[in-house]
Amino acid sequence: MGVAGSVPSPGGPGSAPGPVMDRDEVDRALARLVAEHEAIETSLIALQDHAGRRLLEGAELTGVTKDRWAGTEQAITVLWTYFDAYAKALEGARTLRSRRRWPGREELAELTGVLRGRAVTLASTAGRLPASLTGPVELTEQFTLEELVSRMNELYAQSLDMIVAADSVWSALPARIDLLAAELGRTRSLAHSVGVRPGEHPAGDDLESITQELAALRAGVISDPLAYWVATQGSSAPGGGRADTGRYDRAARALEEIRREIDAVLTVRQDAEQRLLRLRDVLTRADRTLTEARSARGEVLAKIAASEVPAVSGPSTVLQEQLRTAAEYRRHAQWHRLSPLLESLEQEADDELRRARDSLSAVTAPLAVRAELRGRLDAYRAKVARHGMAEDPLLIERYDAARRMLWSAPCDLRVAEQAVLRYQQATAEVLVPRQPGPADHRGNA
Repeated sequence: MGVAGSVPSPGGPGSAPGPVMDRDEVDRALARLVAEHEAIETSLIALQDHAGRRLLEGAELTGVTKDRWAGTEQAITVLWTYFDAYAKALEGARTLRSRRRWPGREELAELTGVLRGRAVTLASTAGRLPASLTGPVELTEQFTLEELVSRMNELYAQSLDMIVAADSVWSALPARIDLLAAELGRTRSLAHSVGVRPGEHPAGDDLESITQELAALRAGVISDPLAYWVATQGSSAPGGGRADTGRYDRAARALEEIRREIDAVLTVRQDAEQRLLRLRDVLTRADRTLTEARSARGEVLAKIAASEVPAVSGPSTVLQEQLRTAAEYRRHAQWHRLSPLLESLEQEADDELRRARDSLSAVTAPLAVRAELRGRLDAYRAKVARHGMAEDPLLIERYDAARRMLWSAPCDLRVAEQAVLRYQQATAEVLVPRQPGPADHRGNA
């Protein structure tokens, strides 16, 4: 509705405040007030037909919405009272103006009193409207037509703001809650199919909690929509703000987390057999590797002297027991229990295989050192042979000494390594002989 400026003036009803208006001023004022009347009537009819207002009339409201709607209903009733009085006064002014084409001064004075003076007297609305819209308590109130328009604009804006806010919440939240509830139902069915039930699995308890939360949220939104409305500060538009979706968003996130967990359990149901076979294979390889490490340790202790060889542990009985438990879970379709157990078992089985391999590497390290020394000794001997120095007595002596140490049992690796180094040094001296010093010419006198 358009807001007309208020022109307060003294004087009683029908009196002509200030200068008497001439005919043109009267006609312009009437034209403006008629346009205001049409705009107000259009707005009031639209308010009466507003979908949000009809919903509020038929709803069982609670809380802040119930209180606000009670005040808004009273405001709408007063609005129509004001409008009827405004229309009646305006119609009286138009009738008075239509009597004569050229009204006399007495008629102009009377028209001025109607159009500018406090010509409308109504019973007081004190006690029927919020205190912010009423002044001191009086039995009757007097208005100019422009003051009446201003008062109607104010009541209309507040009424429309309340109706639009409630309608916005009802338009935004219940449908979304219903969609989420439908998704919740599908998730609950899937969860039940894999053994995720209330009292048996945390996710089943969470699904029950979300179900109760959505039911409570929907009931609250339907009965008290304004409790879920956040007004925009400083906004002058009717219903300026947004629906508060905090509780809905939290429920949606919780359901998404449970859905991912259920999907993981479904995946377990589909590939449980393959994962169990892989686990058995990994643990079998770990056991074989540990067996090989224990055998190698005995060989190392027999063949290598003065070497610290780490002990080798036995296979993990705990993992084997857990693997049997996992197989039982699969046999009885307890997928919600099998899922976390498989995840932990896969990690622990890989760690067990890695530990077995590390143990084998640590145990066989001395044998690897001996093999490297043997290879190095034979490589230098082949090099010597290529240079035709294989029969050199020093090289033969040092080669035989190193070879006896490396092929004897138990082999002392530290002593054998020194023998190989001595053979390397002798080889280098033979293959790269020392250069002679400067020629001595003394004595050629």
